[in-house]
Amino acid sequence: MSYEPKLAAALSGATLRQLSHWRRAAGERGAVLVPEISASRPILYSFRDVVALRACVRLREEASLQKIRRALSTLREGLDEREHLSAYRLVAGGDTIYLADPEHAVDLVRSKGNVVIHDMVDVLAPFYRGGRRIPDLLEPRPHVSIDPAVRGGEPVVEGTRIPATEVAALLRDGVPPEQIGDYYPGVTAEAARDAADFADYVDSYEDAEIRQAAS
Repeated sequence: MSYEPKLAAALSGATLRQLSHWRRAAGERGAVLVPEISASRPILYSFRDVVALRACVRLREEASLQKIRRALSTLREGLDEREHLSAYRLVAGGDTIYLADPEHAVDLVRSKGNVVIHDMVDVLAPFYRGGRRIPDLLEPRPHVSIDPAVRGGEPVVEGTRIPATEVAALLRDGVPPEQIGDYYPGVTAEAARDAADFADYVDSYEDAEIRQAAS
């Protein structure tokens, strides 16, 4: 499963414009995150990319993009850490960014040798950004789940392998939620409504970009 930018934005809390900006290098520093499936059109993100993007969104709430790029440069060049960005726990604190484990954190901005105690941040948990609730990554709606082991991480109706987008499409075509079970036995009306609500949430990211571009 790959995630197009609109879905990656909705699941991470980043805007489409941010995703585009973060894919590009800045000066001597590399990109914040280059999609590992496809960095050219069609641009496609992996599940690991989405996890990393959520971390970047959380960092951006407390640190400048310049500081984030500096921290990533230290991580990659100074510490020679070359794993996918999702493999690391990065947290902002004070005026710096830390590479953290359960007990310690290495300062990536001011001094890579400075080790301190720091609280951990769960990037999979829901959080708020600009008044918008960014959902739990693994359960973006009560009856919608995301599991890399199920259809490669495509959002599905919980407990099934049925794509949430297919259920949402039926509702948009006028099928009442109570009749979804005729098409997909076992999918309840409540689950269908949650699938449609999640689809509306994802589409809202594209709509917001269109409104911003027109203004």
